[in-house]
Amino acid sequence: MNKIAIITGANTGLGLETTKAFAEKNIEVVMACRNESKAEKAKAEILKEIPKAQLKILPLDLSSLDAVRSFAEKFKSEYNCLDILVNNAGLMIPPYGKTKDGFELQFGINYLGHFLLTGLLLEPLKNAAEARVVSLSSLAHKWGDIYFEDLQFQNNYDKQKAYGQSKLACLMFAYELDRRLKAQQLSVKSLAAHPGLSRTNLFRHLTGMMKLLTPFVYPFTQSAKSGAQPQIKAALDEKLAGGDYLGPSGFQEYSGKPKVVDSNAISNDKEKAKRLWEISEELCNFQYL
Repeated sequence: MNKIAIITGANTGLGLETTKAFAEKNIEVVMACRNESKAEKAKAEILKEIPKAQLKILPLDLSSLDAVRSFAEKFKSEYNCLDILVNNAGLMIPPYGKTKDGFELQFGINYLGHFLLTGLLLEPLKNAAEARVVSLSSLAHKWGDIYFEDLQFQNNYDKQKAYGQSKLACLMFAYELDRRLKAQQLSVKSLAAHPGLSRTNLFRHLTGMMKLLTPFVYPFTQSAKSGAQPQIKAALDEKLAGGDYLGPSGFQEYSGKPKVVDSNAISNDKEKAKRLWEISEELCNFQYL
């Protein structure tokens, strides 16, 4: 039996490279993408490179909780089990905006949509022999905190802080999910990964000082293919444990081969993680584990 994987944002950047790596290993990939025409182009590109690739496109708009629910229902109507869920899709430092449900864009898309998606797919994950959930974080998880008093940045929008919060939330979610899975003695493992400094289209919204610094940072960056290696390893390396966090092994974790890395104290704050989980359940109107 071939393994089944879902990769969100599978048509570009890290998601595209992860899809190719899975296809090479005969893993059937459900490409969960917002833009179907871009997904079709990516699928054609992969099939040219890997003719044996088993790919299916299922539309997913993470900026709408209803769309997340529809995606999960559609997947479950066609598949009984899910071996790998890669919560990869993301948005980086855009101008202020809100999702269809009124959440700040980065918090809603990068984190909340994936929080709900994972919960809705728990049954097919449990049906697989040893399923894995891989959540994509970032070095930016160190940029700030979880701002419980203003999660949606309605008072003072700072796009960098909001991005940092969303990626810290993804990492705290990965750790808390693993604790909850272990507490219920489930065989599903939750891991996290970050790509270091990878050259993807996430950088399109850079402005001001960050844009000016880009030429100086560029020598430390790596390709999307290299940046995808930590999440690929997190999904496939059988030696890894639930709760592991993967990133590049080079200088400051900017680039290099993937390895297990540490994260900051806030990301390991269990009380904060529990509070974030409970608030996320309220915001999504969905409880699990």
